[in-house]
Amino acid sequence: MNHRSLVTQFRLAFAWIVIASILATAATYVLAAFLYVNAQYKSVYPANYYERQIPGIDADVRNRPLALLLPSGEEILRQAIQGDGIRYQVVNGEGRILYGTIREPLYQDRAELYRRLNTTVKSRDDYIHTVPLIGDNGQIAGAVALVYQLKPTFAEGGGWRVVAIAAVALLSPFFYMAGFTLLFSRIFVNRINRPLRLLMEASRKIKERDLDFTIPYHADNELGRLCLAFSEMKEELKMSLSAQWKMEQERLEMVEALAHDLKAPLSIIRGYSEALLDAHAGGDAKLLQYLAVIKGNAEKSTNLVQQLQYASDLERSDAQLRLVPVKLSEFLEHKFSQYEVQARRHHIEMTLHILSDNLPTLLIDPDKLERILDNIVSNSLQYTPAAGRIRISVCAEPERIVYAICDSGSGFSPKDMEKAFDKFYRGDEARGSQDGHAGLGLYIVKQLVEQLGGDIRLSRSESGGACVTFQHRRYEPPDS
Repeated sequence: MNHRSLVTQFRLAFAWIVIASILATAATYVLAAFLYVNAQYKSVYPANYYERQIPGIDADVRNRPLALLLPSGEEILRQAIQGDGIRYQVVNGEGRILYGTIREPLYQDRAELYRRLNTTVKSRDDYIHTVPLIGDNGQIAGAVALVYQLKPTFAEGGGWRVVAIAAVALLSPFFYMAGFTLLFSRIFVNRINRPLRLLMEASRKIKERDLDFTIPYHADNELGRLCLAFSEMKEELKMSLSAQWKMEQERLEMVEALAHDLKAPLSIIRGYSEALLDAHAGGDAKLLQYLAVIKGNAEKSTNLVQQLQYASDLERSDAQLRLVPVKLSEFLEHKFSQYEVQARRHHIEMTLHILSDNLPTLLIDPDKLERILDNIVSNSLQYTPAAGRIRISVCAEPERIVYAICDSGSGFSPKDMEKAFDKFYRGDEARGSQDGHAGLGLYIVKQLVEQLGGDIRLSRSESGGACVTFQHRRYEPPDS
């Protein structure tokens, strides 16, 4: 059945539901008929069932005539009658009712009572048998009227069994239809779910860059063809990604090799330029100017090479966090003191606002957090004019620490807001490079923040300057 099309499988499932329901209903009707006949035999009395009891009751009444005239006689009479099909009425010698299950008078007067003694008469659907009660003096002291009908009756509780059997038989088609629908639909769904689960697992492996797998499902239907197409796509993707990953690996290796090879000549250029500056300290001013430019650009190139190598290291593997207990308030105050010295040189006002009463001691990678703060604050110092302001805010939330560094500089342009975290993006006119850079600062920051389990976003401050907000997870120390 797995090789049939989904439409055919659905139709077959529907057909099996109908066939199974019909067969089960037919079997139920046969069983219900058997039980009904059995219940009729055991639970339904024949039409003359109560009539056959009359002679026995008549004899019991005649044996205790005077006792039946007393109020306690009703219990004696009730014990003599079996079942609910016989009603009774006891009257005195004048025809007045003493007790009984029939409240309406059965005899108009004494004369009618005497006429009907020892007789059975029919009144509508009822048969009335009158038994005289004769006293010790031979006089008629009263009579007992026994009333019954000639028709089949249910034994006590037997009617409910018959009704229950009939109700179950009538409702059984609906129960079977619902039950078999649930059964066959589950079978149908399970057959569909298996290849779908295999495809979901395959998608997860592709997401994890694991292309060494097969999809063990083969069928000549829609799902089989889908799995085959997915396998073919996987093979094409494997070839394409393998080539791409190889190129990416080669690019990383080339960048690392170039960065490594550039370090030596840049160090030589810096060293010789410094030596020449020292050797011609009082010499030609133009020569000293040229040497200073050479030295400055060599230092700048060295810094760019270091950033490029650091970015490549972040891409190469998932760097492991070096989590150590750090008292966050002391860490931030120490960093702020360093930033404040740089801010005063640029005539910039810098403030630190800790928005929580007590910043906790956390497990954190201090090198990564320091690198994040250094890159963001250095950008703010670069783009904030003299007499400007930089505000650093820190807030501890239940599951994260939130930082906001806002300045009164030129702010981010719309293009900056969209592309600032892209690798090698150099910035729009609003915060463009004045001294030239590799466009790796915010890219590195974003990578580091994500490694700390957080995220970062850009916005404009209330004064129109730039605002960088990032957060990272709170890694609590084991004894906290």
